[in-house]
Amino acid sequence: MTIKTLGIDIAKRVFQLHGVDKRGKTVLKKRIGRDQLLSFIANLPPCLIGMESCSGSNYWARQFQLYGHEVKLMSPQYVKPYVKTNKNDANDAEAICEAVARPNMRFVSIKTIEQQDIQSLHRYRQRVVQQRTALVNQIRGLLSEYGLVAPQGIGCLREKLPQFLENQNNLLTSLALEVFCQLHQDLLEIDKKVKLLDKRIAKICSENKACQRIKKIEGIGPLTATALVSAIGDISNFKNGRHLAAWLGLVPRQHSSGNKKVLLGISKRGDRYLRTLLIHGARAFISFAKRRSNWLEKLIERCGKQKAYVALANKNARIVWSLLAKQTEYHSIH
Repeated sequence: MTIKTLGIDIAKRVFQLHGVDKRGKTVLKKRIGRDQLLSFIANLPPCLIGMESCSGSNYWARQFQLYGHEVKLMSPQYVKPYVKTNKNDANDAEAICEAVARPNMRFVSIKTIEQQDIQSLHRYRQRVVQQRTALVNQIRGLLSEYGLVAPQGIGCLREKLPQFLENQNNLLTSLALEVFCQLHQDLLEIDKKVKLLDKRIAKICSENKACQRIKKIEGIGPLTATALVSAIGDISNFKNGRHLAAWLGLVPRQHSSGNKKVLLGISKRGDRYLRTLLIHGARAFISFAKRRSNWLEKLIERCGKQKAYVALANKNARIVWSLLAKQTEYHSIH
């Protein structure tokens, strides 16, 4: 039995394997447990192993590569068309085995330990910020029940909340004061946690040459730079800047047929977190920059600020590809 291509449908405890030889004939259909998988793969001759990009796939890919196998990860949406009849583990493994051998298949880069470390830090910070947003909304809602309304913005709430609590004419009962004091303390603790995470991310950015290179782009700071570098990985996986922008979901979504070309809004594919950082960075630059390029000024006049935010985010993504692929430095024209 000589396996040329092996498809693995991974899970937490049970794994389904489907292998074919060089002629495409099925030579292996096996279901094994988690504790047996590595020993089984270690005893196989080097072959092409395909898996869907999901939880745990990067770990298994790195482990399989240690045994000399070529490992490729694919987005589940690209594997789904190859599933025949009903969905089960055996059919999924067969579809993965067939999809990974397609010459025009698009693959997901395998992340290193360092990349996963940075992404874990970003995911943790993202959850803390979401908790802070939920807490602020709860404080606003409870305050409004007592006729106390703070101006829009988290900064205004930080300023007004202590004033509301110290005001003797706020009509708050002793129990309400106790609750709002505790909520205020929770907000201060979350703010402190976010600041510590931002400092940690800034330190990582200062120690990474790629991050330092792309941080010079207008609208990209340490947060966006580290998130991009950790997610992109090997820049050679993207053939040009538009490919990277499309991977981030910053290009128009097409609905064309025949000679009629219809371009809708942006596709919003890929990582929503990265796309959000790029667009917010572009919004901050357009809103607060003292000088803008002629291209940006004309774009704002022609399309408005909302579309200009996305256009600048798209442009920044292409610049990021150029800087990383060509190992050059960014020189601002603003």
